[in-house]
Amino acid sequence: MVLLDTNTLIYFFKQQGQVARHLRDTPASEVAIPSVVLFELEYGLLRSNRPEAQRQGIAAVLSAYRVLDLDHASSKAAARVKYTLEQAGTPIGHCDQLIAGIALAHQCTLITRNTREFGRVPGLAVQDWFET
Repeated sequence: MVLLDTNTLIYFFKQQGQVARHLRDTPASEVAIPSVVLFELEYGLLRSNRPEAQRQGIAAVLSAYRVLDLDHASSKAAARVKYTLEQAGTPIGHCDQLIAGIALAHQCTLITRNTREFGRVPGLAVQDWFET
């Protein structure tokens, strides 16, 4: 199962990079979106100059893919991510900690262009669909 980060969905909406090709080649049943990414997209919608287009994009994604919530197992995994990276002196953003926790708890590969940050998370499988 793959989990889509916010930047991956934005590239998909803008038809940038190779994201759309990868999504066409991946069965919808193998793709999910973290609830935290929906929060980030909804916040972006509030700040957008083109809210209707973004609203349609979000609706399309929600109808095609399932959402993985920040449940108890995800919260525990995110707390471990935060603690481990803080101890190493290499923290990542709060939303990214939660996204990583969801991915780890559900044993998903995170699809993101932000491989530098997420690559610091022990045990997290990360792929970039923008270039490849």
